[in-house]
Formats: sequence, structure tokens, C-alpha cells
Amino acid sequence: MTTTQVSARSESFTESVIREMTRLIALYHPDDGINLAQGFPDFAAPQELKDAACAAIQDDVNQYAITWGAKNFRDGIAAKTRRFQGMEIDPEREITVCCGATEAMISAMLALLNPGDEVVIFEPFYENYGPDCILSGATPRFVPLHAPDWSVDRDELASAFTSKTRAIVLNTPNNPTGKVFTREELTFIASLCMEWNAIALADEIYEHMVFDGEQHVSIATLDGMRERTVTINGLSKTYSVTGWRVGYAIASPVLTSAIRKVHDFLTVGAAAPLQAAGAVAMSFPESYYTRLEASYRERRDFIIPVLEASGLRPFVPRGAYYVMCDIADFEMSSDVEFARRLVEEIGIACVPGSSFYSVAARGDQQVRFAFPKRLETLERAAAKLMGLRDAMRLPAQVLP
Repeated sequence: MTTTQVSARSESFTESVIREMTRLIALYHPDDGINLAQGFPDFAAPQELKDAACAAIQDDVNQYAITWGAKNFRDGIAAKTRRFQGMEIDPEREITVCCGATEAMISAMLALLNPGDEVVIFEPFYENYGPDCILSGATPRFVPLHAPDWSVDRDELASAFTSKTRAIVLNTPNNPTGKVFTREELTFIASLCMEWNAIALADEIYEHMVFDGEQHVSIATLDGMRERTVTINGLSKTYSVTGWRVGYAIASPVLTSAIRKVHDFLTVGAAAPLQAAGAVAMSFPESYYTRLEASYRERRDFIIPVLEASGLRPFVPRGAYYVMCDIADFEMSSDVEFARRLVEEIGIACVPGSSFYSVAARGDQQVRFAFPKRLETLERAAAKLMGLRDAMRLPAQVLP
């Protein structure tokens, strides 16, 4: 009798905890559960974007686009990058359209990393980055972001770079913390990249969600970084179409050539009619992004006092659309116990904080909530969370 075997690399990481929480809330509360775990909006995408996608389908844009992206979409990406970052991008040689920013990241890693290379990753981190390194044959080296403001210790960061360092993953604004890296922090990171000849893999999918006077700075715009940065972005978050899976990577011609080869054999190409719609999105006026920022700031400012009133200790995010919370006052055995009971007893899904750390114990008193929801949804969540203290038996001595 033969035994079916799987690869060692596939056994070295777990399935997505975020998507597991989505399954749990649907299982326990199929009718009235509220999913604040997975970061997708429950409201409509812009009408102009939907109309453009429908028009493309009706116009028979049904066949393969150019593997690395439809020309009108690439031209639009280059124009938008010039408008917001002041960078001149060659759409013919420096852009690869992928099946979401997720594929852009793994394509870049597979194209640019060798087995034995090391990749610096800030933690807490978006859960894909570790498995991406493993699939690429590289070794992640984790550097902590320190709560409550998720600051970077420069000595800790500098010590993570060695002769084996090939890349650093930089997610700003950051998921899950909401940290927006400052120009000064990015300048220091850039100096390390140049000193050790490393590449910056810059995930900037939340670039238009920055609050409290913070400014999004793309590391590719800093001196010396244009040729050693892969900037990753996409339609999902900014245009509320997470299910479309259209993203892109911007990099120098040398890096792009390698990324395009990997992308071609991973997925061939992103959906052609959705790329046509993406070309329309790239020309949205400044007012669209102003309204976007204001709408997410309103949601953040609504959910923070709700979380505080429920007995949690939220870390106020400066960007993106997530809130990390300290749950220590609830005296749970772990973040996993808290998250499961929140689903079962309250009807709200969050993400256990340990899933964002290389060592589970570092996040076992934290959870993450996502707030890209209608205010009506957040108000329903607020009503449920008001019962959190009693349901979780919060000790009386910590009540305000």
C-alpha cells in the first residue's frame, strides 16, 4: 500500500487564519453574524468602475490580455503613479499586472530570491509574507514593531541585515497595525538596502488610506531606491473590489523582466475585462481619493470608542482599515480562545493576533478588527459588542 505524500514546504505553514475566521462566522451565525475579520468592504464599488467592467464584457473583451497587462491599464497605472508619486514609469518595461497584489508579491519573491537568501519582515505582519518566503526557498528574519505606536528600533533593524539579506518586505500603510512609516524611517531602511545590496518589496495597497495628517511616502521615490524597489499595489482596497483580483508590480526593467516570466507561468494574466475597468479607475479625480480617506477616517473614529467601551484596548491606526486591540483585561488563555468565543457568543469575527507573529506567544493577547464596512454594519457590531464584558466575564476591577 502506497502512502500519498505532500511536500515539506506545504507542511511548514498553515491555512489562512483570516479566512478561517470568515468560515467560522458563516457557520455559527449564517444570518446575523458580522465579519470584522477579513478586510473586504460590504458596500458597493464605484458605479463608474462597475459600468466600465460591464461595458468591457459587452464589447467582447473576453480573450487574453497581454500577459503582463493590457496596454490601456498599464498606461493608466503609469499616469496615476506620476500624479501621486511624481515617478516616471515606463509602462512597456516596468509594470506587471497580476492576479491581485498577493500574486504580485509571490511573483516578485520567486523571481528575485534564491534558496538560502534572507528576507527581513516587520512583525506583526500580513500572514502571507511568511509562507511566500517559504515557497520561494528564502528564510524570513523578523523585526518587531513596538506597540503602542508600532515604532522601529533602528539597532534591531540594522542587526537583521547580513550578507545573506536579499530583500525587505515593507507594508505601508501597514496591515495589521495601521502604522504609516515616516520619511525618516524609510530613509533609514533605504540606507540599509543600499549598504547590503537588498531589494525593497513595498506593499502599498493601502496608500490612499492615511489619517491624522500622516503622509504616504513610497520608498521607491527616495534617493538610490528607484532601481532596487518593487512597488506592489492593486485595485482591491482603493476601489472596493477585493474579489476582482487585479494587482500590479512596478519595478526597474531588469527586475520586471524576471517578475514577468514568473507571473506568466503562474497565472498567464489577470482578467481582461477587469483590466479595462481598471484603466478607467486610474483616471478617477482627486476628489475620489479625498472622499475615500474621509469615509475610512469616519469609520475608524466610530469603531475606536466602541472597542474601548467594550473593554478592549485598541491601538489607534494611522492608516489602512484595521485596528489591533489588546485583550489582556479579559484574562483569556489565548487570543484564539477570545476570537472563537467572540464568534460563538457575540456573533462577531475578528482575527487572533498570534497569526500575525512568527512566535504565537508574541500576539496571544491581541486581536485584529477590520472596519471597511457600512456604518450601519458597524452600528450593528457596536450593539453586539456592548454585551462583550458580560459574555466574556471581564473582571470587575478593570472596569472604568
